[in-house]
Amino acid sequence: MSTKDFIEKDYYKVLGVPKDATEAEIKKAYRKLAREFHPDANKGNAKAEERFKEISEANDVLGDPKKRKEYDEARTLFGNGGFRPGPGAGGGSFNFDLGDLFGGGAQGGGFGGGIGDVFGGLFNRGGAAGTRTQPRRGQDIESEVTLSFTEAIEGATVPLRMSSQAPCKACSGTGDKNGTPRVCPTCVGTGQVARGSGGGFSLTDPCPDCKGRGLIAEHPCEVCHGSGRAKSSRTMQVRIPAGVSDGQRIRLRGKGAPGERGGPAGDLYVVVHVDAHPVFGRKDDNLTVTVPVTFTEAALGGEVRVPTLGGPPVTLKLPPGTPNGRTMRARGKGAVRKDGTRGDLLVTVEVSVPKDLSGKARDALEAYREATADQDPRAELFEAAKGA
Repeated sequence: MSTKDFIEKDYYKVLGVPKDATEAEIKKAYRKLAREFHPDANKGNAKAEERFKEISEANDVLGDPKKRKEYDEARTLFGNGGFRPGPGAGGGSFNFDLGDLFGGGAQGGGFGGGIGDVFGGLFNRGGAAGTRTQPRRGQDIESEVTLSFTEAIEGATVPLRMSSQAPCKACSGTGDKNGTPRVCPTCVGTGQVARGSGGGFSLTDPCPDCKGRGLIAEHPCEVCHGSGRAKSSRTMQVRIPAGVSDGQRIRLRGKGAPGERGGPAGDLYVVVHVDAHPVFGRKDDNLTVTVPVTFTEAALGGEVRVPTLGGPPVTLKLPPGTPNGRTMRARGKGAVRKDGTRGDLLVTVEVSVPKDLSGKARDALEAYREATADQDPRAELFEAAKGA
């Protein structure tokens, strides 16, 4: 939909509702008319089909509070299709061809850049004059960094060398070696061209002639070939927060490619890779470790020293009869959380079976076997198998 249509069409009249109609009244009127003029109910009736399109277009605008507000403001400013005369202009309606206004340039009379300049703020679409100095946001950049396990848990500051597109230094970002680019005639400096969407508002695409810049270089810069952008490399120190996990994507605002014509810089996205640790693992905010214990420690109980990541060891008490694979918890010895607190260290017990036994140790185990000969640890297993 063109801005001209946006002003000239009376969508309230199309739906048959007053200008102060509520959202519910607009919805009710649309549904009633849509049922009446729907193509399925009027097969072969071209007039009904056209009427249905008008109804749908009106509902698309009035049914959206934001679009309706813009529509009402535009029609108030331009007097429902005709430009309102000022005081002393006489009693005429002052209606004239809006096509002259929307043509812009010299055809637009005293408005210079055309009505697009007047509507630039209202519809967020700047006219030709406004876009000549319109700032342009820099591109986002994605980079990768590999951290040690400890760096990921504790946080680290790492150097990152990045290559990105930045304003060309040779032409000061203008794209023209003389520094005097001209406004693109295709998009009139907006950097965008409209294409029909089949109803409702029109969609926009980057201008194919100026590649979305709004400017065309008469004498292209030999370095950037008229684009106004050139490859730039830089090294920056990036702080990776504590507690990041492998594969996490971190966003650093304003650390991407520099903007154009005073626009803000883009963002930097850093994908983190974490090397494995020979001792510790990770499960969410908790660290994990497997600790070997002797048979006597597991059977009789005892105290076991457990290493921690970057800190002094902790001592855990094993209760008598601790089974192989049991996990115990050392609180506050895990990874750093977002709120600054730490997770836990999950300690899994693994009973160690010696490969070589001394004669004394073997005699002791033989004596133990004789003392426990009447105990069958697999008895319940066979009983359960029979009953299944």
